[in-house]
Amino acid sequence: MLTSPRAVVIGDALIDEIHDAGGIRELVGGAALNVAVGMRRLGVPTTLIAMVGDDEAGEHIRAYLADHDVQLIESAAPRGSSRAVVQRDADGEPTYVFNAAARRRSIRYDEPARQAIAAADLVVISCFPFDNPVEVDALVAALADARVAIDPNPRTGMLRSRDEFVRGFERVAAGAAIVKVGADDARLLYDGGLDRLRTRLRELGAEAVLATAGRHGAVLDVDSRTLTAPIADLPGAIIDTVGAGDATLASVAEGLVAARPASTEQWQALLDRAMEVAAATCRSEGGLLRTAESLTDAERGVYGS
Repeated sequence: MLTSPRAVVIGDALIDEIHDAGGIRELVGGAALNVAVGMRRLGVPTTLIAMVGDDEAGEHIRAYLADHDVQLIESAAPRGSSRAVVQRDADGEPTYVFNAAARRRSIRYDEPARQAIAAADLVVISCFPFDNPVEVDALVAALADARVAIDPNPRTGMLRSRDEFVRGFERVAAGAAIVKVGADDARLLYDGGLDRLRTRLRELGAEAVLATAGRHGAVLDVDSRTLTAPIADLPGAIIDTVGAGDATLASVAEGLVAARPASTEQWQALLDRAMEVAAATCRSEGGLLRTAESLTDAERGVYGS
């Protein structure tokens, strides 16, 4: 009997505590969690491997994932669940302050986790502690020969060693099916431009490199070709850009999970669709993936489905 292509996402799950002119409110978030939920909303059976605490925040995270039909394989969280206090400046740009659990996050791979990885058609990694060699060693051992999509997603409030992070990230990125990066990654990790980072990743052996540039769209390097796409022009105001990168990765990963695109036209369609999904996600607050088709019901699922 044929089974649907499956994905595993490895990385962070946390509570975003948002402070702004509207007051204080909490949303379930984390880059990896957003990607996992996004892929499931796009129809891919998805498992998230992440650290979640035995506390009220952890119960909120578990309930949210259950509402969105994402399986969770937990790593123990002795410091409780991860949390980010998010404050926005006058232009709406967020700054993050992470608690000790987020800064010292750790993932371990028990037998259920290893079985899920082995059975997955694609493993997506986002916001992983690449600056911890012990964590990277455990990840590499668990991945074995899995197809990988990766977004380094470094956060200044979590980063302990830039050089170590780059070493760990590049170790996993070499040979990946796709690596997604943005201008913030290039600036924070490499002190250089996004074009140089794209070249570096292709030289390392990444099969495809997706470079996002916010409202300017994205560039995809694959098979000796460079494809571009603008961010889609959709109705409605832009409310929150925080989840755009995660939505982009989820959309591209959804298109890769069954098989690698066989033509330039298929890659271009994948990129165009990702830019539409990113634009739709920006039409509501939070990191929950939206599509152009779902904008009439944009608030559904923000706190659970």
